[in-house]
Amino acid sequence: MRITQILPGAGAILAACCAVAAAPATGDGAGRSGYYRYPSVHGDTVVFTSEGDLWSVGVRGGTARRLTSDSGVESMARISTDGRSVAFVGQYEGPSDVYTLPLAGGIPERRTWNGDSVPVAWAPDGRLMVSTNRFSTLPDPELVLLDTHGGREIVPLAEGSEAAYGSDGRTLFFTRWRKQPSFTKRYKGGYNETLWRFDGAGEATPLTADWTGTSRNPMFWNERVYFLSDRDGVMNVFSMDTQGRDVRQESHQRGFDIASASLSDGRVVYACGADLWSLDLKTGKEEIIPISMVSDFDQLRDHWVKTPLNFLTSVHISPDGGRAIFTARGEVFTLPVKSGRIIQVAGDPGVRYREARFLPDGKHVIALSTESGETEFWKYPANGVSAAEQWTRNTKVLRWDGIASPDGKWLAHRDKDQQLWIYDTGTKQDKRIAQSRFGDFDNLTWSPDSRWLAFTQTAANQFLQISVFNVASGALQSITSDRYNSVSPAWSADGNWLYFLSDRSLKTTVASPWGARQPEPHFDRPVKIYELALVPGLRSPFLPADELHPDAPPKADERADAKAAEGKTSAADGKPSVAEGKTSAAEGKTSAAEGKATAGKGAAMVARLKIPKEVRIDFGDLPSRLAEVPVAPGNYDQLQITDKRLCWLDGSDEAPRKLALKCLEIANKGDEVETVASDIKSFEISLDRKKLLVAKARNFYIVDSDIKAAAFSDQKVLEKSTINLSNWCSSRIRARIFAASSSMRGAWNAIISTIATCRGWIGTPCVRVICPWWTAPRTAKS
Repeated sequence: MRITQILPGAGAILAACCAVAAAPATGDGAGRSGYYRYPSVHGDTVVFTSEGDLWSVGVRGGTARRLTSDSGVESMARISTDGRSVAFVGQYEGPSDVYTLPLAGGIPERRTWNGDSVPVAWAPDGRLMVSTNRFSTLPDPELVLLDTHGGREIVPLAEGSEAAYGSDGRTLFFTRWRKQPSFTKRYKGGYNETLWRFDGAGEATPLTADWTGTSRNPMFWNERVYFLSDRDGVMNVFSMDTQGRDVRQESHQRGFDIASASLSDGRVVYACGADLWSLDLKTGKEEIIPISMVSDFDQLRDHWVKTPLNFLTSVHISPDGGRAIFTARGEVFTLPVKSGRIIQVAGDPGVRYREARFLPDGKHVIALSTESGETEFWKYPANGVSAAEQWTRNTKVLRWDGIASPDGKWLAHRDKDQQLWIYDTGTKQDKRIAQSRFGDFDNLTWSPDSRWLAFTQTAANQFLQISVFNVASGALQSITSDRYNSVSPAWSADGNWLYFLSDRSLKTTVASPWGARQPEPHFDRPVKIYELALVPGLRSPFLPADELHPDAPPKADERADAKAAEGKTSAADGKPSVAEGKTSAAEGKTSAAEGKATAGKGAAMVARLKIPKEVRIDFGDLPSRLAEVPVAPGNYDQLQITDKRLCWLDGSDEAPRKLALKCLEIANKGDEVETVASDIKSFEISLDRKKLLVAKARNFYIVDSDIKAAAFSDQKVLEKSTINLSNWCSSRIRARIFAASSSMRGAWNAIISTIATCRGWIGTPCVRVICPWWTAPRTAKS
């Protein structure tokens, strides 16, 4: 990500930054390689798509010649039978339609006005065949022949997507449907593409009914039909006779699928990976076509992202609520409340980072990274200084979000194969604890003592159940019914209760099953909040006191907490903690609001977190210990819990959906549900349960977790609690400066001196970070 603030008078300095950081593309006068798609071959000429334009090159490679230059995308080229023109999909007038263009160059001519047409083939008589939904009574594509005068003839087939003519000029080999949209490898569902034969009259006959997978992209040569199929597990070129017999494999790719192919004079040119390949059907030889391009490669230039929030993929609060960590455009930053330095934790331009979160010690960050070539979990220093450490290894599929246990000893995570894993941060071992045949795992939540992991999984009947896993015994147990959806488990601070959401209020808004627009029930506000006592003998904290159960006097620690709350300093009002603005020696201190100091890394969080008692779960007769929380049903989501109250999102039923943050005190005083904030996007409670991150509009606020609606609507409170995003762009100036080579140290010292003299308009965060970092030796990850 390239992010900066354009400031008055800073043009010369920014230009210098750009000049150094944006290194010129390497290569000679012959150009460089690109990414090539949708080839079409005729004789010795290949037309393909790259950089959103059409290019032409010889079948033996060389320097390609650009044919189109419109700002839209030109693709799906089909060279005519005489080799003089090419049909393609273009966007010259806005909608995607079919155009033709002389191969020697010229003005494109629009051939369709349908908005969905795709060129398929050229008929022997010179007419262009396209596939379109325009003339179908159902949402299915049909094949249409177009002449040069605007005349059209619909091929008498109910459906048609891809096609190739036989040697007689009448027989058509075709597929019925367009490529299934899921891009699932080895797809064998009901939308799989198959090849058919149509002789011009009567019924079409299937040719590949023996294969339940995909057979598509028909081509014809020498009385055989060539096509793409995944019969060997990877999409390759196969062939068969005109009756669908004698199937042979022609190409032998073992990595990437062949995406598209074209055939002419016994040569198949196909797109595989980023390259075009040539397959000689006479000799069986396969080779990459060496293509270079002469272009400015504008899409590869460094560019400035002025609004990183447009590329935000995740944001999470730090354990003590002093900072938040943002993942935007594949890079990771931590930002403080109000003033303080912006830290780029991870931002290698060749690596994508996802789902970054603070670890419980607050000193480190866990994130998914592609640095090893696969998506693995890596551990990074939160201050962005020292080297990263790879945690997981040898993944085979895409990993999803990881959740660390409160003691930092475990990392729970899941993957695209619907597997649930526990990573031991001490032994560095990753263990699979469950795999589902019915759906993904979600809502991973650790108990306060780090001994139990709660999560949701899909039951055989597709309802969502909450289960728990014990890391000591390895036991896994479902604790909710498979007759309702149950989600968002949340552990109470004392480990006695597990709260969750479940859609058990089934009251339809449809009065009866009769009527033009009343075919089925509609359930608005079906979700209730439930509490599950984990051991027998517990009494709900929401039940009123009686003679047998009088209110207990406040505990000593509660009185201490109340006294401390009265004496909170400005740090509790949203100001950053002392640790944020100091060096590593001060990073071990707790916030000023706590008024205490401890020694050693991570000691601040240890001091703030109470030592949890051991959580026990008695699985006997769990349903009898389940009760409703006294809250009316709603469209609830994301239940979370502080020490003293439950918080969740309540959504409207209409579109676009509006979300409100609601909270309820965990007490028996008859408190009403309070709408703390309206029209928000999301929220998150910190690990110590003392702070609350709220995303509203394009702002992020970190407030006390016990904040009331009146305080959240107070502009002064919000100003003190707002994460300052205005300097996020300035921090990228620093990142680009430190990307420069060490041989330019003297030149950059001069630039830094210039910046230091302009503190009034550059801003102190930029100066404060640049000067000390440059004078110190740069580490590999600094």
